[in-house]
Amino acid sequence: MEEFENKLNLIKKKIENIDKPLILELGVKEGRSTKMFLEVCDKNNGSLISVDILDCSKVSNNPRWRFIHSSDDNFDYINNILEKKIDILFIDSLHDPDHIKKVFYNYFNFVKINGLIFIDDLVWLPYVKGGYRDNEFVETINRLTFNKILEIFNENKNNFTLDINFSGSGLAIIKKINVKLNYEKKISNRLFSLKNILKLIYRPTPKN
Repeated sequence: MEEFENKLNLIKKKIENIDKPLILELGVKEGRSTKMFLEVCDKNNGSLISVDILDCSKVSNNPRWRFIHSSDDNFDYINNILEKKIDILFIDSLHDPDHIKKVFYNYFNFVKINGLIFIDDLVWLPYVKGGYRDNEFVETINRLTFNKILEIFNENKNNFTLDINFSGSGLAIIKKINVKLNYEKKISNRLFSLKNILKLIYRPTPKN
């Protein structure tokens, strides 16, 4: 709970001075992020569009909020609702690397130049064996998500910036700097090449 609140405070500090922001939130859950975004909208004359496959329509009655009861990859439907470019995109729906890739590539097109994108839950360190949140499934899915974000960034260094906050389950902070977006490629890993494996096998034992 406290870790998520810290992430929300971090996001709020980065967006609280944006005038008349249009925010797209993917994933509502209990509405904690929704309420934070609405605070910013109330202060800066903005508006928030939230999408969730569950009916979260009772989270708020704020007139600045529009809730869309739908899967966020229902692009034929949602893309037609987004009439203007958005300032902020928050991705916190289905935590699956392929799903995150799909919604990222679609909604990136709607983000303004210099707009911000936040992706929640991509750090695995708390979930490793013996970690304070020891959970093999979450460790695996967050590792895969982390790697997917790196693969996308590696092909798009001139199209967006990437910072990763490692607190708790992590937060990717992205700033769009170009309209173009290239498709990701697998990053070659030489760690387990035959050459490096032989080095590990025949490495001299350190003397005390």
